[in-house]
Amino acid sequence: MDNRTFRYSVLLVEGIKITPQSIYPAFVLLLMAYIFIMVSNIGILLQIVIQKSLHEPMYLLFCNLTANDVMGSTLYVPRLLKDILTDPSERYISYVECVFQAFLTHLNGTTCHTILMIMAFDRYVAICYPLRYPAIMTSKMIVKLSVGAWGVAFVLVGILLGLTIRLSHCRSVIQAMMCDNAALFKLSCENVVINNIYGLTFTVVLFTSSMGSVVLTYLRIAMVCIKSKNKATNSKAIKTCSTHLIAYLIMLISGLIVVVFHRFPDLTESRKLFSLMFHVVPPGMNPIIYGLQAKEIRKKLFKVFRNKVNSK
Repeated sequence: MDNRTFRYSVLLVEGIKITPQSIYPAFVLLLMAYIFIMVSNIGILLQIVIQKSLHEPMYLLFCNLTANDVMGSTLYVPRLLKDILTDPSERYISYVECVFQAFLTHLNGTTCHTILMIMAFDRYVAICYPLRYPAIMTSKMIVKLSVGAWGVAFVLVGILLGLTIRLSHCRSVIQAMMCDNAALFKLSCENVVINNIYGLTFTVVLFTSSMGSVVLTYLRIAMVCIKSKNKATNSKAIKTCSTHLIAYLIMLISGLIVVVFHRFPDLTESRKLFSLMFHVVPPGMNPIIYGLQAKEIRKKLFKVFRNKVNSK
């Protein structure tokens, strides 16, 4: 079938399998998680933007992570909430909307890595070169790092989806909870070797560079802390880096499981569950383990909360 004629057709999204008894509990639980993600991430984002005292490199770079979490959850959860209440035979989506959704899904996943990489770099400079930190982490450098994190992800994901939309299709069922690249090229009956090669290369390069940069960064930080005899500085460094590391590991493990499970058709339902976790758990945990662990942000939020209580 000609790709042009199929491109604007309607696809059926398989979605997640939920028993009739679990529909409303699952809906309420997921809705509450989404509300928490939105309130916590947007609240911290607004605090950083409004409070000039928080206009420091670490917090400004963190804005990228909160914005990405908001985008990813908004892309994923509302659609899933709708599908939960929709009969499985009526979960339709247009091909164009599916491609757009897949692009944003992979952009969200990729920028999770690139943003945490630039945040690790920030901590590396702050701990290993404290005297040179203001000169290195200037406003211009923050902009370059942020644009680089999003720009690299945009280009890599653009190529990934570009290779997929060139294919013709002979199927119309998306075997996933949401549209992604793998689910899209599985619609084709053509040879998808190029897609698999690029997808595998893309994944290996992303995960290798991400894990490699984080490991090297923290090894270097650990060496500096071991050599330093300042207990207060070491304690602050460990606290700051541990929150970043926890956020990174949660994102890495949930994302890696989704990628691996795509290679095993028998684990489709398990993959869907971990895909849901990737879009709910890290965005929900990041404001707690990263944002609220920051003393300055925590003080500002508690101050706002006390003012509202006193005003009542």
